[in-house]
Amino acid sequence: MTASRNPTAAEELRGAGLRVTAARVALLQAVRDGDHLGAEAIASEVRGRVGHISVQAVYEGLHALTAAGLIRRLEPPGSPALYEGRVGDNHHHLVCRSCGAVADVDCAVGHAPCLTASDDRGFAVDEAEVIYWGLCPACSTARST
Repeated sequence: MTASRNPTAAEELRGAGLRVTAARVALLQAVRDGDHLGAEAIASEVRGRVGHISVQAVYEGLHALTAAGLIRRLEPPGSPALYEGRVGDNHHHLVCRSCGAVADVDCAVGHAPCLTASDDRGFAVDEAEVIYWGLCPACSTARST
């Protein structure tokens, strides 16, 4: 019996039909190693891995990776876009109203799409995006003291 292994970033890029470049590998790894990072933080991580990369190249790379389904773009209202490597499981997010911390939370109830629309208006719903807003533990503690 052979042990299964996770594909490398290069293999995932090839599998998604994308050209493998050092910048794309670094982008994918930075998003997967990070925790709901914005484009500027991702650019900083990528520069630490491969040297100079323009912000425009970072945005173009993030767009390509998102379109290929390798990463996910999260856009909490009133906040810049964030990127994450957890894809394909229809999970949701908790966002702190005070400090902006973001945490993953598994599906609300049942199987995808987790929530049933009261009237789907003929749409074939396959995903529900839910953002729970509140205060993270640190901000809750700070507010109560």
